[in-house]
Order: sequence, then structure tokens, then C-alpha cells
Amino acid sequence: MSQTHKRILLGISGGIAAYKCAELVRRLKDQACEVRVVMTESAKQFITPLTMQAVSGEPVADSLLDPAAEAAMGHIELAKWADLVLVAPASSNIIAKMASGIADDLLTTLLLATPAKVAIAPAMNQQMYAHLATQSNLATLASRGVAVWGPGQGEQACGDVGKGRMLEPNELVSLALKTLTPEVPLLAGKTVTITAGPTREALDPVRYISNHSSGKMGYALAEAALALGAKVNLISGPVTLTPPRGCDVHSVSSALDMHQAALALAPGSDVFIGCAAVADYRAADIAEQKIKKQGDEMTLTLVKNPDIIADVAALTAQRPYTVGFAAETQDVAQYAQGKLKNKGLDMICANDVSQAGIGFNANDNALTLFWDKEQQSLPLASKSELALTVVKAIAGKLN
Repeated sequence: MSQTHKRILLGISGGIAAYKCAELVRRLKDQACEVRVVMTESAKQFITPLTMQAVSGEPVADSLLDPAAEAAMGHIELAKWADLVLVAPASSNIIAKMASGIADDLLTTLLLATPAKVAIAPAMNQQMYAHLATQSNLATLASRGVAVWGPGQGEQACGDVGKGRMLEPNELVSLALKTLTPEVPLLAGKTVTITAGPTREALDPVRYISNHSSGKMGYALAEAALALGAKVNLISGPVTLTPPRGCDVHSVSSALDMHQAALALAPGSDVFIGCAAVADYRAADIAEQKIKKQGDEMTLTLVKNPDIIADVAALTAQRPYTVGFAAETQDVAQYAQGKLKNKGLDMICANDVSQAGIGFNANDNALTLFWDKEQQSLPLASKSELALTVVKAIAGKLN
């Protein structure tokens, strides 16, 4: 990472842990970071601006209304300069000001004016840290995207023992570098094709055979794959969900439509996930007109639909890593492992849809992932959480 993308604005507030900031700056500079320092008035009671200027190699900013400072690099420009603003130590007072949006000095003004990532390293007495007001303020900041690093636990300057110590400089340096160094998404450059929802097998112009699938799991998988950097094709049966933003949606109705779309997209995919609840059978003949009521019984002749996931797994050229889903009501492990082998899949995700509150139409699910020689149980969780775990497990098999 180039030096110009490792610009750290260190905000020092009042607290005994301020003495550690000299070492913190020195260690950041050892990692080729540019560091500028802003101090509150109370911070200067614990460590001098001259010390921080010496270790940073830059003038220390400490006044909102300093004409000389404004003529050089005004506070708004300083806010724009940073890639990361780190407040360390972050006292209970500065945390409360940040949570309330108060801007009554240079540091709090910069915190409102910066577009950069913001992190705080809390440091205070253990009772102050535990106070409901402080915890509420921290929760507010976290909800706004502020990273809260620490605090650590141990003996404090006041003699108390508990949670409230500022993290050590080496820990803060590690967190800063991790924040400033973009991680390559697990599925960057990969294409993932996912089937989702039910299929509808027409009987006549107004009736069809279908099932209770809502498509929630498949859509959650698409969102997870997008979050991990993949290009996503979503082959969706009829659902009432809004597709995740950024995926290519291919809307289909019948199993034959889904089969055609799947075989067209699978060869260009790195991963294929068959999450749709595809009807096993369709009507042998679709009536051209609405079927009228005739007697107390009616006989339908059904024919088998193609096995989409098995046909994708059987591809000999450009075969993707193929993942199936098994929604069972009994002997879940036995049936899932049988499908894994018989269909030639790389992985299968099985769930027991007979359990109340999970599976079809529910927001939660529980899964067991099976491979040829291993398995992993995923306890009850939201479908979004499960989807991210499943997609990460798939990504782990690709890399």
C-alpha cells in the first residue's frame, strides 16, 4: 500500500494513556504511515505538543481558531487529508461529544467534517466505562460505523482493576493497518450462478402445481456472494422478493425454463448453487383452456422434470463447483449424502423442513453441509447469516 493511502490523523484526548501516543506515532511511522496529530486542551496536560511534534515530524494542531494554522492547512482540509482518524485515548467525555454531535474544539469539529474512517480507542476508569451512559454512547457510535477498538482489561492508573485500559500501541497499529489495507474479497473475479424460489408447472391457463418455497434462502445466498466480491447470476422462480442490488436476474417460471437458463449460465460460472425448490414432475399435457369441473375425481398424468443440479454436475467442459440443497422431512443426513453421491455434487446443504420455524417461508434456518468426507453443522440462525457462512465455506474450497 502506498504511503499516500496511509494517512492517519491521531486525535489525542485527555487521559493518562496519552503518554503512550508518542510510541504509537513512532510505530505507525515505522509502517510508512503519515501521521498528523490533533490534541485537545486536556490532552496537553498529560503529554506536550512539542513531544508529539518531535515524533510525528509535523506541527501539532490544537486550536480551532488559530489563524496561522488556518493559513497553512485549515481544519476542513485536515479532515479531508486523512484516510483514518484515530482517537486515542478516547475519554468518556470525547465519546459523549461524538455521540451527541458536539463540535466545540478542533478535534470534535474534525470528527464531524471528515469523510475518512473513524476509530476510537476508549480509555477510562472501569466504572466510567461500565456506566450506562458510556455504553449507550459507544453503541450509538458503533451504529454509525465508528470502529471501537478495545478497551483492554487490567490494572488502571487509579488502582482499579477492570475493563477500561487503552489498547497497547502495537495492537492499535495492527488494527489501523488492517483497516487501511483493503482485503481482496474471497470471491473476487468469480462468477456464481444461483437458482432460487419455486417453479410453477402449468395445468391449464389458470392453474399450476408448485410448492411453498419463498426464495429467501436463494436470495440470501446471492446477497452473500455479492458481498464477497462475486459476479452473481440469479435464476429466480416466481417470488415476491426484491433481488439483491448488483446481481443479474433471470426470471423463469417452470422447471424446463430454469433448466434451460441453468445450462446456459453454468459453463461460464465458477460456482453453481441449486437452491431452488424445483418441481419433480410436470403435467404431461397442458390444457389450452381452463379445465372444467367433471365429477368428484380427476386424474392428472405427470412426467418427470429434468434434474437441473445433476445435469450441471455432469458437465464435462467448464464444469462449475456444484452445490445442491436437500430439503427433507426425515432421515436428513442419509438422503442428503445419497443425493451428494448420486448427483455427482461437490457439496450439499441439507435441512429438515419438518421442523417448525425453519425452512420454507421462514426467516431462519438450520443446515448441515456435507462433502464427500466431511460435514459441518450450522445451528439455527437467520438465512442471511447462514448464507454468508455457506458461501464462505464454498469459497474456502475454491482457494
